[in-house]
Amino acid sequence: MVEPFPQFRYHPDPIATGAVERSEKECLACGRARAFIYVGPVFAEAELVDALCPWCIGSGTAAERFDAQYTDVSLGVPVGVPTSATDDIAHRTPGFRGWQQEHWLYHCDDGCAFMGEVGRRELDDYPDALAALRRESQLSGWGEDDVAVYLDSLTKGGAPTAYLFRCLTCGVHLAYSDFD
Repeated sequence: MVEPFPQFRYHPDPIATGAVERSEKECLACGRARAFIYVGPVFAEAELVDALCPWCIGSGTAAERFDAQYTDVSLGVPVGVPTSATDDIAHRTPGFRGWQQEHWLYHCDDGCAFMGEVGRRELDDYPDALAALRRESQLSGWGEDDVAVYLDSLTKGGAPTAYLFRCLTCGVHLAYSDFD
């Protein structure tokens, strides 16, 4: 009997986002080869924790065994977000790789769902996320023309790129951008 793929509240499709890939590697936490392995960041005491299965991430077994987390949730967490949400994101949700320090986005007093990397072209389908990126750039002190040039340069999988999130409560899309 094949065990169903784990469901992640805050990262609904880790295969599509590239955080999980097909692999015959054995998981360091359970010792099983389950045809999928996590390839995102692992922040742990151990030097090399490079083969964890999605099942051990979802159950929290891998985080507990290696004192690991997959996303730094210490940055920008609004006051109303419960510790249970940040704990789930840090210890039971696949993370994602960014150019600099990755961080999760929050809305409606909860963590948002990570939808993946996007470029300017993909952002046309998410005007609310594009508006969030415009505000982010303007808050950094950029002029309107510089913001437009920067946003037009966003490339999925490139540098700069944007990371798309969706609020689990109201459905609004948010994003932040990053570059090397």
